[in-house]
Amino acid sequence: MKTFELVGTPRSEYGKKAAKSFRKENLVPCNLYGNGENVTFTVTVDDVRKLIYTPDTMAVALTIGEAKKMAVVKELQFHPVSEQLLHIDFLEVTEDKPVTVAIPVQLQGHAEGVKAGGKLALEMKKLKVNGIYTQIPNRVEIDVTNLGLGKKLYVGEIKLEGLKLMNPADSCVARVKATRASQQAAAADAKGKKK
Repeated sequence: MKTFELVGTPRSEYGKKAAKSFRKENLVPCNLYGNGENVTFTVTVDDVRKLIYTPDTMAVALTIGEAKKMAVVKELQFHPVSEQLLHIDFLEVTEDKPVTVAIPVQLQGHAEGVKAGGKLALEMKKLKVNGIYTQIPNRVEIDVTNLGLGKKLYVGEIKLEGLKLMNPADSCVARVKATRASQQAAAADAKGKKK
């Protein structure tokens, strides 16, 4: 997992009024949870842009005042209309306590079913994994080379060393859908074999 450096400013003002005034100053109110304490702080929108708008999952090296903590993004809140970043919740992580995070899925290889005229569909863009944060990869890379036409790849078939997948084992991650062209080709092929 990549590490992202972030500096926060401790805050002592709370509530909707304080949050509005922070946002007017281009600041994002944040909370850090973990180890029995809750730390409140603000960061600038520019400082978190590369953390928020990336496909990768990152560990965050937080510096809040004098304190240094490692964390992961737990939750992001955006305005429903303007999509302005409103709030970030961080979860403190340590090297001895497992954490659950969602990491992006990246399909690799040219599926057999696609060669037969099918269309590859990624059904789950992210997978929830549980493990020590230093062992969690930036993304889950899945080889779909052997995925045939009409076949599905399930969570239960994916193995990640040192990590536990938290999604249901029978959830479909990717599949090769039959297209009209592939169905017509299969029907023509079946007719040819009957002769």
